[in-house]
Amino acid sequence: MRRQDSLWNRVDWLLIAVFFILVILGWLNIYAVVYDVEQEQNIFSFDLNSGKQLIWIAGSFVIIIAIMILDYKFFDSFAYYIYAVVLVLLVLVLLVGTEIAGNQSWFVFGPVRLQPSEFAKFATALAVAKYFSSNNVRLDRFKDQIKSSLFVLVPLGLIVLQGDAGTAMVFISFIIVYYREGLPSFYVITGLSAALIFILTLLVDQMYLTIGVIVLATIIVVINNKRLKNIGITILAAVIVIGVIQSVDYVISDVLKPHQQNRLKALVNPDADPLGYGWNVTQSKIAIGSGGTFGKGFLEGTQTKFDFVPEQSTDFIFCTIGEEHGWAGSFVLIFLFLVLMIRIVFLAERQKSNFARIYGYAVAGIFFFHFGINIGMTIGLFPVAGIPLPFFSYGGSSLWSFTILLFVLIKLDAHRMQVLTR
Repeated sequence: MRRQDSLWNRVDWLLIAVFFILVILGWLNIYAVVYDVEQEQNIFSFDLNSGKQLIWIAGSFVIIIAIMILDYKFFDSFAYYIYAVVLVLLVLVLLVGTEIAGNQSWFVFGPVRLQPSEFAKFATALAVAKYFSSNNVRLDRFKDQIKSSLFVLVPLGLIVLQGDAGTAMVFISFIIVYYREGLPSFYVITGLSAALIFILTLLVDQMYLTIGVIVLATIIVVINNKRLKNIGITILAAVIVIGVIQSVDYVISDVLKPHQQNRLKALVNPDADPLGYGWNVTQSKIAIGSGGTFGKGFLEGTQTKFDFVPEQSTDFIFCTIGEEHGWAGSFVLIFLFLVLMIRIVFLAERQKSNFARIYGYAVAGIFFFHFGINIGMTIGLFPVAGIPLPFFSYGGSSLWSFTILLFVLIKLDAHRMQVLTR
């Protein structure tokens, strides 16, 4: 009993408190989405999403207890096994899974649906942490960059095959881990530049962009006319950039699916088709903006009640906060998530083991990506991507996945001093 008491004395109660607050607020807002003033509805009713979510919340408490009972060395020792099991599940769901909303990402067992791709984020975080901490990996060496990237690219590829581009995008967040562990800045800058060029190509005519790149490259070549190496690099970079610009049309028309094309169109100009592909973003902005400073009040959101915003219990649940609780409520929610993510980074940096530190940064990256993209897409800063808001959006798989991610870190942190005596 003394061992368990000492464990609970060592856990990070600030993170646990933020977790409980977010879960409770999320549950209340899921109820607000489905609440109908004309019917007698009980928040605990299993006929409502709020009642169903309560079951998933109870299950998350069981998961927390299990994590706390397990030996903290389990996650390091069995990281590759957990990763392998999840990869098998990702393959199986392609073969025998159920297609829902165009994505073959689900196992359905009667009323219960599980999405393996949600748990792939946790498994990948463990595997990446294990690989970096137990091998002489140097991310300034190309062969190590290739080998280590496979841990992320394999599950990402399997999830893309399921048709779930939103969840696959989350694996981009692992770049934070790789950068923290020594990946050259060149790769990060290149990735951000490619994304910027892609966005600019959507906003500006390709001919003007191509001319701009040629002019800029010419100026650089003239300035460096005596440095052949720099001239060569400049010309190569210009050719690559022009290639990216010219390939955007092909990617949009021949690679992306129609609904993904519409999401990009809605990002660039949602007002072009407000009743079509721009509907979701337009209604989302209206819902958030209508809340004003302090909102319309709990259960009083009209945009919510009349189902103007699709998927409001999941992808667009932030709209409920904006409409019913206004700017003040939105600020509180964003503040809570900032506390959560900053605290996770703090915990990661104070770890004594490389495994725990690397895992902590993976958790921070995943939470940051979900938080940023989910809220960004509701206000039109990012395309709609089907990414849930952690602990807030309705769904058991996502809730359990985020719970596991967070509490494994809390467990490792509680034993951070013991690695010195191993």
